[in-house]
Amino acid sequence: MNLNEFELTVHNGLYISKDEHPTFGKKFIARFQYDKKRYVKVLGYSKRDNLTLNKAIDLIENFKASVMKSKEPIKVVPKTQKETTKKPVNDKLKEIQEENKYLKSLLGDYKKLDSQVLNEGVQKIYDLQSLKPYQIELIKLQDWLEKENKRMIIIFEGRDASGKGGAIRRITRYMNNKHYRVVALGKPTETQRNQWFLQRYIEHFPTGGEIVLFDRSWYNRAMVEPIFGFCTQEEHEIFMEDIVNFEQDLVRQGMILIKLYFSVSKEEQKRRFDRRINDPLRHWKFSEVDMQAQDLWDEFSEKKYEMLRRTTSRSAPWHIIRSDDKHLARLEAMKIILNSVDYDGRNYSLNFEANENINISVQKELLQMRKTKDY
Repeated sequence: MNLNEFELTVHNGLYISKDEHPTFGKKFIARFQYDKKRYVKVLGYSKRDNLTLNKAIDLIENFKASVMKSKEPIKVVPKTQKETTKKPVNDKLKEIQEENKYLKSLLGDYKKLDSQVLNEGVQKIYDLQSLKPYQIELIKLQDWLEKENKRMIIIFEGRDASGKGGAIRRITRYMNNKHYRVVALGKPTETQRNQWFLQRYIEHFPTGGEIVLFDRSWYNRAMVEPIFGFCTQEEHEIFMEDIVNFEQDLVRQGMILIKLYFSVSKEEQKRRFDRRINDPLRHWKFSEVDMQAQDLWDEFSEKKYEMLRRTTSRSAPWHIIRSDDKHLARLEAMKIILNSVDYDGRNYSLNFEANENINISVQKELLQMRKTKDY
């Protein structure tokens, strides 16, 4: 194994191959020295083994621990030396007590909490921590857009309770709020109904150096409006015929357009709806439209299929994100945004490769929908 073919990652002892295998992706290896001996182990490939940098770090730490543990000498203590055997036991007990005290200071009166709530809370901390390196990259991206006077639109589409709002909050969490806007338009006014359909969206388009994130967009006319009778069949068809050319013109004029579709399963959508109904803190999220979403699942699936098939293009493709796991969906959304431009100062030690179980191509999503309507 030639080490010249590998680069050191941000984690000491963990290396990743410079060249990517066309099928298996990049190779991770562990290499470290202990007790005057050198240890090298292949941890796996990024694509074949679905291995991310964080997982690789865990694997090398486990490998190190196993080596060091196996090398520890076995101490034979004479039975007569009672004091010698007692001291390590007391030290271990003291260590456990200190650790227990520390954990209690963090958790507080944890016995009064529901164990599921506690588990979710702790997991949320780890999830938020793992997003921070990518949130730093988003700040770099934002700085680059401002410096280059570039404009970016990010569209968030998906069924109700698919996780669009949560993803937007994580993406913008540390951004400079002077240079981004979140747009979530309500029902059109009487004046807007008599205007060109896209006019009320164009009013919110970004200026140079700005990002606009649309929480639902003009694609309401592709799915929601025809199902609930908010537009005529003719209006729907005109939109479907014209929107690709409209978006191509935007891109040709320098707009960076990213279209994200959050794809939630029927079972997970129902679970989230039930939580909204039963949780007083989330009850405000539940609406009359939500009540019909499950009953109209097949109708929405048909419109979704038509929309993805007819409105994806080379200049403005759809990116499908499986969103049953909210954390992984948010992470993949960040990767898609960061991979859309070659901004300055990119941290190449991060894993920017798509998780193919979460970040799905349009072709794969359409094939899945032809087989089943679960998505």
